[in-house]
Amino acid sequence: MEVSANTPAVVTGGASGLGAATARALAAKGAKVAIFDMNEETGNAVANEIGGVFCKVNVTSDEDVDAGFAKAREAHGQERILVNCAGIGNAIKTASRDKQTGEIKHFPISAFDFVIQVNLIGTFRCIAKSAAGMMSLDPLTDEGDRGAIVNTASVAAEDGQMGQAAYSASKGGVVGMTLPIARDLMREGIRVNTILPGIFNTPLMNAAPPQVKEALAQSVPFPKRLGYPEEYANLAMTMIETGYFNGEDVRLDGAIRMAPR
Repeated sequence: MEVSANTPAVVTGGASGLGAATARALAAKGAKVAIFDMNEETGNAVANEIGGVFCKVNVTSDEDVDAGFAKAREAHGQERILVNCAGIGNAIKTASRDKQTGEIKHFPISAFDFVIQVNLIGTFRCIAKSAAGMMSLDPLTDEGDRGAIVNTASVAAEDGQMGQAAYSASKGGVVGMTLPIARDLMREGIRVNTILPGIFNTPLMNAAPPQVKEALAQSVPFPKRLGYPEEYANLAMTMIETGYFNGEDVRLDGAIRMAPR
């Protein structure tokens, strides 16, 4: 599907990092982009920069997501593109022993549930509601193309580290549902793909000490650096614009395979 002037698009988590880079890449092609995010300050800043619209959306809330799509569609029309970048993580062992006191604790179930609610169920919530809207559109081509969806998983879906049980489960779920959703939507001309990023230079990573970032960069086989958000955006654009790209889960990671810790 060609991204051209005034193509309506929605990017969740679009206020920073991978989402912001993708919003900018879409806008550079002329797309009208709505940014779903919780951060009003940075979300509005990116939206103003690219001539888009900001929608304060918590992807765990049906009401927020419905309101976000309503605002985006009022501004730009029914979206033909959805890119899901909203997500969170934590680092907690399934069960652990305090080295000082010997106290044994388990992963708080509420914390596990929250990661699943945001990363997995939040992603699916946006997919389902967006796909239903896309189905109302006329096809763009003789092959029946109506829209394209790109999701964000993580290399942790396949080689999660210690403390990443919740994060890996949530991202593994995103990978696992990609093909079934693509099959669900195949007769409607809506394609679905997922990117599994490795270690990227995002605002969260920028908070790490320089020596930590350098060590992480050196752990990447080649190139020995952190990924650029623009590289994620480039792959997302390829998935959107290449009509035969469907039902795929693609690692973008410099050939890294994560160690246990």
